Amino acid sequence: MNAFSRRRLLQSIPLATLASSFHIHVRSQEAKKSWITGNPSIDKPREVAINLLKPTQAQIEHAWELHFGSVVFESYGFAPRCAIDADAMNEAIKAGASAGEVADLRESMSMNRNATSERERKEFLDAFHAAGVTCIFQNTGEEGSDPMRLIKRLAHFTKATDLMKPALSKVVTADEIVALKKAGNVGLCFTTNGVPLMQDWESVRDELRFIRIFHELGTRMMHATYNRRNPIGDGAGEPHDGGLSDFGHAAVAEMNKIGVIIDVAHSGWKTAFDAAKASAKPMVASHTTCCGVYEHFRGKPDDTIRAICDTDGLVGMCCIPRFLGGKGDITALMDHLDHVIRKFGAKHAAIGCDTAYISRFDKEERSKLLKAPGGPADRWEHLWPKDDYRTSIEAEQSVAWSNWPLFTLGMIMRGHSDDAIRQVIGGNMLRVLKANQV
Repeated sequence: MNAFSRRRLLQSIPLATLASSFHIHVRSQEAKKSWITGNPSIDKPREVAINLLKPTQAQIEHAWELHFGSVVFESYGFAPRCAIDADAMNEAIKAGASAGEVADLRESMSMNRNATSERERKEFLDAFHAAGVTCIFQNTGEEGSDPMRLIKRLAHFTKATDLMKPALSKVVTADEIVALKKAGNVGLCFTTNGVPLMQDWESVRDELRFIRIFHELGTRMMHATYNRRNPIGDGAGEPHDGGLSDFGHAAVAEMNKIGVIIDVAHSGWKTAFDAAKASAKPMVASHTTCCGVYEHFRGKPDDTIRAICDTDGLVGMCCIPRFLGGKGDITALMDHLDHVIRKFGAKHAAIGCDTAYISRFDKEERSKLLKAPGGPADRWEHLWPKDDYRTSIEAEQSVAWSNWPLFTLGMIMRGHSDDAIRQVIGGNMLRVLKANQV
């Protein structure tokens, strides 16, 4: 049809019909982009992931309905990080703050400035709701076993949840999380990257008494070890894994008694296996990967995963490209989830991203910082064996924390049922939390 004929045809169509057709077209285009939030820090990673997954419009709509209609309980991770206050940091630096003081101040700001800054509060809640996450098992204890080291992050997040209620709450029971979903609010359930130990070594019972204290403060999960060896067992980074120690068996029994979930995400393979065999309650590897898909020291082999599943526990897949193998992108994450669901059952899979959304305003604030005192060049707890992995922007962005709805989409595209997906994105972690309540 030539331009003249098209023009004559348009002229013959009633104006109301044209307007209706135009609005239908616009609505159709908007529907295709239902994942857009207007925040490029969220939208760009989503576009990367969608280009990798290549879903149909129907699959996207299904994913959005399923994800945002479900309780989403992340098995381990980090709430959105806030931008620091550069002016306040610079004042501290000028006043002669030590490296430790500056580090504590920076961490506190990133974890609870949402409680004191309206801009950061909005950024925090917008990101949380865009991800469709109801609750996160939030890391609230710096890596280690010293109670004074662990309590700092616990304080940071206690402040945030105290001052932001009811929009953000600390939760300690599964029922509270379900209630959050109904109310349209979000929450944090506290975990620490270590079991608090007095390290006086007077008696086994005396050494473990702070497990109860931290439970009273709201902690509901603890790492048995973190990369390095400790009196409980060996970490994932140690070259030799001797398994759970005699004291470790006592620690597992005490956590079972008090109502604290045992987490072996950062434990060596044998230590994790032994802990699973020793635990009388469901336990977890909250943010790991499957060695059956890609062997990495931070992953877990099938026999260890089976032992964890035998406790009626779960394994959460993390979003760290280096641990996922292959291209380290969202399709690799789906491979690991597939492995757990198909080999061990949907009731034993979860997602613990181990990553965070960072406020759009943080980069600008950090650019204003004065030079601060230096900290340790090689942090004790890291202990990462060297490898030749090279990440990519595509990998990092496709598994961004704010892409949570796309993880649901990926499972839909792999053929998993709605019921199975509901278990993976929240139901399983709710079950394990409830089973450990005393």
